[in-house]
Amino acid sequence: MLLVLCVDLDDDLGRKTGIPTPVVGRNAIEHAAVSLAEADPEDSDVNVLFEGVHLHDKLAGGDEPVEVAAVTGEERGEVAANRAVGRELDEVLATLQADEAVRVIVVTDGAQDESVIPVIRSRVQIDSVRRVVVRQAQDLESMYYTIKQVLDDPETRGTILVPLGVLLLIYPLAVLADMVGLPGSVLGVGSGALGLYALVRGLGLEDAIDDWVSRARESLYTGRVTLITYIVAAALLVIGGVEGIATLDSVRVEAAVDVGTMLAALFYGAIRWVAAAALTTSFGQITDEFIAGRFRYRYLNAPVYILAIGAILHTMSAFFLGRVALATLAAVLTVGTLLSVLSTLAMAVVESVRARNVAEA
Repeated sequence: MLLVLCVDLDDDLGRKTGIPTPVVGRNAIEHAAVSLAEADPEDSDVNVLFEGVHLHDKLAGGDEPVEVAAVTGEERGEVAANRAVGRELDEVLATLQADEAVRVIVVTDGAQDESVIPVIRSRVQIDSVRRVVVRQAQDLESMYYTIKQVLDDPETRGTILVPLGVLLLIYPLAVLADMVGLPGSVLGVGSGALGLYALVRGLGLEDAIDDWVSRARESLYTGRVTLITYIVAAALLVIGGVEGIATLDSVRVEAAVDVGTMLAALFYGAIRWVAAAALTTSFGQITDEFIAGRFRYRYLNAPVYILAIGAILHTMSAFFLGRVALATLAAVLTVGTLLSVLSTLAMAVVESVRARNVAEA
């Protein structure tokens, strides 16, 4: 048996005409459609009911029996409306005298009513879904419903409305700042903040930033030394950048430079501060590992490696700037390599001995 099912999710039929639902039968559906049209000619559910009658008449001459029915939901929410449609559909199926499985053609007036499709599918097989809209306004209700759903979602609402609100506030804030004598940089700061927000969202960095903030907060409350050392290291890196630029400017004053000399000057000025920043973070990490009981002697290799690498890069940049001789560079390379190898061997031996002592104990 084929059932043409007209769906009115917000119960316009019952509220505006007083007709009890569900409505079953061609004549009853036609009467309900006329009553709803008289009560509210602009209601799109009128088209749904007449389309149900039209499909019934079109399919009635086939090999299988055809019936038409209308079910309604509730106005007070989508979940309650879907449940009401499910209850009324159960009533309709109970009244049908069918020797074979019932199949359904669902008739709706837009995307909002189609949210009840899973409820219908859980009870009966759906052959097709017919959406009835006025030709001059095709997709208008679907667009409205889509916009409504987007604005109801908290995450999407924050993504769209927050930057839009900031954008709309920039101009009045700039005018207000001008009226009270504040500098015009307010507009630039606002635009920069909005651009930074859009960039973070566009690159998908919000999760990484949230995770970093959470770890920083945890470090603050648990007394982790790395929180301080990271801040100090950031300051040292800034100083190193400034020092590198200053060194480059001084080299430029002395003579014309090529790309290699520019890089050497930047390294020569900044590498000491970069190495100091790396040492600071490594000592902070070692301290935290020791406090947490996870300390390993091989962790002490990190400061040694940093010193060796820093000394090698500093001497190499000085060599390219003509400030040290080739013999000095060779000596630093040799000492740095030996120091790294000896440190690795020494820490490996210490850990091996410690593990053996623990095993014997």
